[in-house]
Amino acid sequence: MISFLGSLPLGTLNVAAMQIGIQESVLQALYFSLGSLLVEMIYVRLSLVGIDWVRKQAKLMKAMEWITFFIILALAVGSFIAAMHEGGATKNVLLNNNMHRFLLGMLMCAINPVQIPFWFGWSTVLFTKKILSPEPLQYNCYIIGIGLGTLLGNAVFIFGGKYLVSRIANSEQYLNWVIGGIFALTAILQLIKILRHKDAAEQLRIEN
Repeated sequence: MISFLGSLPLGTLNVAAMQIGIQESVLQALYFSLGSLLVEMIYVRLSLVGIDWVRKQAKLMKAMEWITFFIILALAVGSFIAAMHEGGATKNVLLNNNMHRFLLGMLMCAINPVQIPFWFGWSTVLFTKKILSPEPLQYNCYIIGIGLGTLLGNAVFIFGGKYLVSRIANSEQYLNWVIGGIFALTAILQLIKILRHKDAAEQLRIEN
């Protein structure tokens, strides 16, 4: 439930999954989602057993934050360019490649370290409340649940996007404008967080 609800706010990965579902196919969007949730599950495992090491990688996480910012910015620009073409069916520049969507999902999730402080915070709460115990079986069930929740959350965007396209005339062009705006706003917020030191690396330092 935490993972599902956490996947519902508009973000880089779920909006990208929706865009792939609209412009390519539901199967490709699901591949993308599976790739991203696999990396998220790995990050959760790290947050459970190796958080002390992760906390010391401040420079690496800072670099990943900047890479994430430029990728989100490129997604925004690509979506606006696609929207300006007649019919709006042109692919976003970062999605117009032959990389398998599973690998693309892994890559885009791997360079976005925001999951680490998010899940470290939730795991700490669950440990404190004695809902989660440091046992292999509970860890595995917890991580599988996170993966299923993320997949269900992305499915809302994937199938919701396909539904909108089927119901609204020229909807693909409109959606590209909306998606471009979402990515642009996300890029601005990402830049503000970095400049104000409210990024993932700083959150981990504070939680420590």
